[in-house]
Amino acid sequence: MEKRHRFDAVFILLAILAVLFIQDIVQRARLVEVIPYSTFLDLVEAGQVGDVEIGTNEIRGNYTTPHNGRTSFITRPVEPGIAETLQDSGVTYTGSADSTWFGALASWLLPMLIFFGIWLFIIRRMAERQGLGGMMSIGETKAKIYVETDTKVTFDDVAGVDEAKEELRELIDFLRDPQEHGVLGARAPKGVLLLGPPGTGKTLLARAVAGEAGVPFFSISGSEFVEMFVGVGAARVRDLFERAREKAPAIIFIDELDALGRARGISTQFGGHDEREQTLNQLLSELDGFDASVGVVLLAATNRPEILDPALLRAGRFDRQILIDRPDKAGREAILKVHLKNARIAPAVDPADVAGLTTGFTGADLANLVNEAALLATRRRADAVEMDDFTRAIERIVAGLEKRKRLMNPREREIVAVHETGHALTALALPGTDKVHKISIIPRGVGALGYTIQRPTEDRYLMTREELERKITVLLGGRAAEHLVFGHFSTGAADDLAKATDIARSMAMRYGMDEDLGHVAYDTEPPNLLGLPDERRAFGPRPSERTAERIDECVTEILDQAFGQATAILTANRAVLDDASAELLRSETLDEAAIAGFAENLAPPGNDLPEASEPRQAQSQG
Repeated sequence: MEKRHRFDAVFILLAILAVLFIQDIVQRARLVEVIPYSTFLDLVEAGQVGDVEIGTNEIRGNYTTPHNGRTSFITRPVEPGIAETLQDSGVTYTGSADSTWFGALASWLLPMLIFFGIWLFIIRRMAERQGLGGMMSIGETKAKIYVETDTKVTFDDVAGVDEAKEELRELIDFLRDPQEHGVLGARAPKGVLLLGPPGTGKTLLARAVAGEAGVPFFSISGSEFVEMFVGVGAARVRDLFERAREKAPAIIFIDELDALGRARGISTQFGGHDEREQTLNQLLSELDGFDASVGVVLLAATNRPEILDPALLRAGRFDRQILIDRPDKAGREAILKVHLKNARIAPAVDPADVAGLTTGFTGADLANLVNEAALLATRRRADAVEMDDFTRAIERIVAGLEKRKRLMNPREREIVAVHETGHALTALALPGTDKVHKISIIPRGVGALGYTIQRPTEDRYLMTREELERKITVLLGGRAAEHLVFGHFSTGAADDLAKATDIARSMAMRYGMDEDLGHVAYDTEPPNLLGLPDERRAFGPRPSERTAERIDECVTEILDQAFGQATAILTANRAVLDDASAELLRSETLDEAAIAGFAENLAPPGNDLPEASEPRQAQSQG
């Protein structure tokens, strides 16, 4: 942005100077009169000429009094002998400068060169502003080249991905000494694909490989290959590999490979992209053409491997695929130790405790967490970052920003308090559910009027039907509490219903957990790393109408059963529900210790649904 402003200021300055120059020329033309040499002599005899400046080819001077509205004059000198003869004969005469072909040519050529230079300067600036670079270098690669001193990243700066680092160490050994590792006929893989969710450290790991190997590192994004001109992407691919061969051994890293390597033929009914396909074809031919013994290795990263072209993933191109997944508890602890080196942490803060509260966080999330906690500590002018700062930072990231200025009327506050208390008590009463960390009725985020934070105590990789049913029961606990206390439903449970329905539908369609539907998966496409629907799934097989009807019945049965169980739990503990919601209404937030106090009074749910007490009217709070 500063460069652009500086560029605009230069143009403004040049325009001002040009205007002043033209104005000076016009002003001189108005004041200076061109006269014959004989007239000059007459004016001299008449005493109307003041000061005179005699040059080789012209004479300049000023009138003593204005002459024809002009104050200055210019004339050409003549040889004195000829001047006297002509003067005696009464002939009007003047001098002229001899013109040469060079001067005439320069008078035409110089303005054209100046105009062309200004035009070329403007065009080049516009091309750079559009990201096209010089007109002659449009086919050159935009890859940034790093050497070992520029990378400054090693495996010591990467934590939580020990398996991936072990896989890549072998690649580093090949780059350092290809002859020794090729004794038995082995060769380095041509391409290594790093795949995983966003924020797990794929780019950082690639830079660490270059830092460990000590070789040139060519870094470019997949979107930088494709431009508005046809053929530019393929030319840049060729130029990239040629430069890498010149500096071999070297590493080429293409980030966001899915922008370049999307499968050909996907969404052809909406129109294709020939330039992208040409660029992909050139990349495939380069992978086939270069020899791995040269010492050039291609690294690529993507978080959407399911949309990549199968030809790109076959053996001989990307020989090795390494998953960089979300770290487990030990990995999160190691990542936190790396980021905590740059922060002033209180001695009471244990990275293991913070790691236990951050299940599902990626490396980028953990880096953001440490920064948010440090900002909170700075805001309260503390000497060090405390554990409470990390807890508040986790709430900020998970639930969103507190909005204390969002005022709710007393009835809404009481409904939200009962709703959140219903979630918490249902989770406390059921065995095997995630631990309730905090409940609050302070609005957060976009539309959350309250929140209940549950943090798992350990990493989980599979769940049984019973555990999924308990999860749905907890989600419907807030809605059940509202119906039990007030006798109505509100819109506050919209997000809970969506999550519960999604789990129940997955139980029926993906996990085969319904006896009538049998051991059949009706949703056969696995979810991608982002958890987003794949465009190819829209055209996949669909269950029959009868099966679809049974799926809907199964989902309804699961939700109804969970809602009934949540209602039974809260009915059996109606007194605890009233006391806890009243306390939450007064203090707005209940921490883990306060929640544990109410948990001691919970009665186990019975098999039969007790009679529900009469719904109460919401009481006004001042």
